[in-house]
Amino acid sequence: MAYDVNAIRKHFPALENGAAHFDGPGGSQVPDVVGEAVSSTLCAAIANRGTVTAAERRADGVVREARQAVADLLGARPDGVVFGRSMTQVTYDFSRTLAKSWGPGDEVVVTRLDHDANVRPWVQAAEARGATVRWADFDPETGELPRSSITELLTDRTRLVAVTAASNLLGTRPDIPAITEAVREAGALSYVDGVHLTPHALVDIAELGADFYACSPYKFLGPHLGLLAAAPDLLETLQPDKLLPSSNAVPERFELGTLPYELLAGTTAAIDFLAGLVPSEGSRRERLRTSLTALEEHEDALLQRLEDGLAALPRVVRYGSPTRRRTPTVLFSVTGLTPQAVYERLGARGINAPASTFYAIECARHLGLGDTGAVRAGIAPYTTAAEVDLLLAAVAEL
Repeated sequence: MAYDVNAIRKHFPALENGAAHFDGPGGSQVPDVVGEAVSSTLCAAIANRGTVTAAERRADGVVREARQAVADLLGARPDGVVFGRSMTQVTYDFSRTLAKSWGPGDEVVVTRLDHDANVRPWVQAAEARGATVRWADFDPETGELPRSSITELLTDRTRLVAVTAASNLLGTRPDIPAITEAVREAGALSYVDGVHLTPHALVDIAELGADFYACSPYKFLGPHLGLLAAAPDLLETLQPDKLLPSSNAVPERFELGTLPYELLAGTTAAIDFLAGLVPSEGSRRERLRTSLTALEEHEDALLQRLEDGLAALPRVVRYGSPTRRRTPTVLFSVTGLTPQAVYERLGARGINAPASTFYAIECARHLGLGDTGAVRAGIAPYTTAAEVDLLLAAVAEL
């Protein structure tokens, strides 16, 4: 069955105001079923997790269902799924935990392509332990991060490599399986930021080879939350700081305080919605494969339409290579206008395409954009060809 974007859009109340949302990379709009799941969980009788009362069992069921849904989405194990307030918070927590075993002479590799949430926690953790930080650079002309930029930094003292699965600024998709294979051969761990990849492609952590994979439900149609997936056996080797009476079981030992049950219910609903983008049969994982394959085809076609249209505008400067495989994300500027001015003029026409570094501060600086950045337009499951044409026409008239 074909991808029916108009049928999908009917589930997004936020789209009724008529704005064209190209701001999905910063947080997607939310379908009605996610809002309903959050609301119904908040209004239901619920308590701390347990097995005695109905309220306790309901809370426990919400958590278990969310872990299983995430496992189906990422090709992970439910008992290896850790929830937190945000990907940034989860990464800070794991950086402090992993750094307990680091010391002078140890090395950590980060990249200039990454969002700062997968840079600064590792830099600061390494500095606190006296470890050395080594930087992998990407090609500013193409936006590509070659495998060699990381492998040439690996030594027998490398303890961890933090790398993005897709740049939130450029859409660049490094060859993660090749990178993680080299990291593993060096005896180090890999921490992969999947925030910007997960909304646009079927993820399989085993195929990626990631030891840790972190992402954010609010980027894939869900509520504001963060999560991490890893092998339970690996998590068992880590001892985070925690309250004395809290569970020491995996993955609970990494989750500080009571989980936001309503947001977990919303996450499950979002994953179920993704699995139903294109109606099909089979397990949730199989339905996700069908739907996300169709979604990727839909978004790639719109990305090509957007790239071709921008290429035809003489005042537009695009960043990164349009010929490489990317997420449907375009970073551009308009000669003679500041990025903020472009953002504001588009916004006045009901087109939401913000301007910033979007926390990819090292990436923006390496591109020569400083701390101002540029305009970012991202395509989402609800984006239409008409909206792409609307954006192109508006940019042409600036």
